[in-house]
Amino acid sequence: MSIDIKKIAKLSMLKIEDEKIEKFEKDMEAIIDMVDSLPSIDGELNLDPDNVMALRKDFAVQNKYTRNELLQNAPEVQAGCLVVPKTVE
Repeated sequence: MSIDIKKIAKLSMLKIEDEKIEKFEKDMEAIIDMVDSLPSIDGELNLDPDNVMALRKDFAVQNKYTRNELLQNAPEVQAGCLVVPKTVE
């Protein structure tokens, strides 16, 4: 299987150096081969009845920190809001 890393990089807006393209192609082919070799799961999953998975109960912790305590970790704050770089042009 041939994978065009340059096209994938262009579509995903990634910059990949020319000397690394061959390595990425081999890595991507290895990943796809590994996924292709996974067995298919038809019907029910075979779960171990003797080893039941117990999920923890989720609960929300409220008012653990004040707003000012949280904003102290931010690199830039303006009018009580986080300042982040522009991501859309």
